[in-house]
Amino acid sequence: MSALVESPLQLLCAVEAYAAGHVTPPAATQARIVARSDVPTLATAVGAVRDLGLPDGVDVTVGPVSRTLGGDPVHLVGDPFSGVFQTALARGTAPGRIVVVDDGLATLDMARRLVEAEPMVRLSTPTGPLRYTLGAVTTRRLRRLARAGRLTMCTMLPLDDGLTAGLTALGVEVVEHSFAWLGSRSDAGAPPAIEEPTVVVGSGLVADRLVHADQYAAWLAGLAADGPVRYIPHRRHDALVTALFERLPGVRVDVPGAPVEIRLRRLGADQRVVSLPSTSAVTLTRLLTPRGVAVLPQDVPDSWWTPRATPALREHLGVAAGLARAADAGRSAERPARPASRPGRRTSPVA
Repeated sequence: MSALVESPLQLLCAVEAYAAGHVTPPAATQARIVARSDVPTLATAVGAVRDLGLPDGVDVTVGPVSRTLGGDPVHLVGDPFSGVFQTALARGTAPGRIVVVDDGLATLDMARRLVEAEPMVRLSTPTGPLRYTLGAVTTRRLRRLARAGRLTMCTMLPLDDGLTAGLTALGVEVVEHSFAWLGSRSDAGAPPAIEEPTVVVGSGLVADRLVHADQYAAWLAGLAADGPVRYIPHRRHDALVTALFERLPGVRVDVPGAPVEIRLRRLGADQRVVSLPSTSAVTLTRLLTPRGVAVLPQDVPDSWWTPRATPALREHLGVAAGLARAADAGRSAERPARPASRPGRRTSPVA
C-alpha cells in the first residue's frame, strides 16, 4: 500500500485506517506513507505520530510527492481535490483500489460531489477552466472505481443516512473509525499536560481571510477574561495575527505542529475545548468526551465573515457544529444535545 498525505489529520487517519485493517490486502506486508515535505508543520506531525509507536508494517517518511500512483495494489489519499493526486489519476492507470481518508470538512464536499457527479473542485478556491476539467476527470474516474467495487471511504465523520446511502448505491465501501489506534496509545512520550482550563483550537479561517481577524481576536480576549486560555494555532495561521495573540492577557500560545488530537489527548474533565467550525471539533469530540472533556464548537456570527466567504462556503463550514454533536452519540442518549454558543457573547468558565 502507498499513501500520500498532505495534512496532519490525513496522516493520523491514514495510520488509523491501516491499524484497523481497512486498507491493506492480505498479501501486503508494508504500508508506505509519504508526507509532503513542502507542507508546513507536517514534518513535526510525522515525528509526533512516530513517537506514539507506529503499527507493525507501517513506514512514514517525509519527502517529495510522486506524480504517479505507482504499481501498488492499494493507494490511500487524503485529499481528492489535490492537484498532485488529480494529475496522477488522470495520467495513468488507477491502482487496484483507492482508499480515501478524512481531510476535514472537505471530505463531506468530496462525498457529495462524488454522489452527484460534480467536478472535484474546492469550494474555497477560484477554479479556472483547466482545473475544472481536471476535477471533472477525477470525479468520472472515482465513480468508475466505485462501480467496480474498488473505492473505499474510511472516515470518522458521522455521515447522514442520505449521503451514506448515495455512496453505497454508487458502489463505495464506507467504513468508520473512532481513532481506536490513537486511543490505545499509552501516555508515555505524550506532550506535557496542559494546565489551562480552556483550550482554544485555532481556525484556518483567519489566515484564509474568510473571517475578520479583529473580531476573532476580540472573541479570544473575551474567553481569556474568564480564565487562562491555551491557544493552539492552526497549521495555516497568520504569523502576525498569532503574534498579536501572544500579547493578549491570559493567553498562552503554543507553536503549531503536532495534530491537536495527539497534543490534547491528556485533557481532563475539568477542562474544555473551544473552536470555530472545524473538523477538530468532531475529532476531539470522539476522543475527549469519553474522558468528560467538554468540546464546544462555536457558531460564526454573520458580522465576522469577509466578502471572500460565499454563502455556499458558510453553509458548508456551519455543518461542523452539528457533526460534533452527532459524534457525541455515546452521551446524547443521556442528555439533550448541547447547543453551540455564539462567539459574540462570552461563554461561562469551566468550573
